[in-house]
Amino acid sequence: MSGFATLLYKEVLRFWKVSVQTVAAPVLSALLYLLVFAHALAGHVQVFPGVSYVEFLVPGLAMMSMLQNAFANSSSSLIQSKVTGNIIFILLPPLAPAEIFFAYLLAAVVRALVVGAGVFVATLWIVPLPIAHPLWVLAFAVVGSGVLATLGIVAGIWAEKFDQIAAFQNFIVMPLTFLAGVFYSMHSLPPFWQGISRLNPFFYAVDGFRFGFFGQADVNPWTSLAIATAAFAALSCFTLLLLQRGYKLRH
Repeated sequence: MSGFATLLYKEVLRFWKVSVQTVAAPVLSALLYLLVFAHALAGHVQVFPGVSYVEFLVPGLAMMSMLQNAFANSSSSLIQSKVTGNIIFILLPPLAPAEIFFAYLLAAVVRALVVGAGVFVATLWIVPLPIAHPLWVLAFAVVGSGVLATLGIVAGIWAEKFDQIAAFQNFIVMPLTFLAGVFYSMHSLPPFWQGISRLNPFFYAVDGFRFGFFGQADVNPWTSLAIATAAFAALSCFTLLLLQRGYKLRH
């Protein structure tokens, strides 16, 4: 397991060395979203009873930041290694596919959790949030980050240049995270769009995460956790299969 520990350390150190870019910048972006959207939409969007719109926004923005940064960490690391050619130093040692997978996965989840914690600390001066169910908060933070970290590994394996990673993020990750109920409650939408929202796996991570704070959600948290976990498990199996076959890595 020394290879796994070394690769995990390398991946965590990789983003931590440039923490201004990988941690501070996403936290600042979340603060700007909070200030702009809270001012523009506070009187126009219906949210949970007894919950102000500013309070409603903070968990959604934190989860959105975690999802996007989990994807960015694993995908950018793999594509950089492939473009520069140093991916060979990961493929040559006797590392099992599972070791490679879990090292990239855990490093991305660590970055996501650090960013999420940074968002909450930065927003304390605006609105202190209650935490009704801490274990639900942690469960959805880990599972949601895991889904996007795994998707980032898939994107990094598939892509052959930075433009393809950018396209993956701009046309898949960004729209799905923005339309996951970050800025609104699903029940404020017309029935057709409520049905569309239920097809978005990112929605369940955001909604369940928000339940951990307010004890209120658009969907039963057990249902959300089951769907998010199933998506994580399916993506993990697919990613391990790609690593075992060496798809676009060894060939």
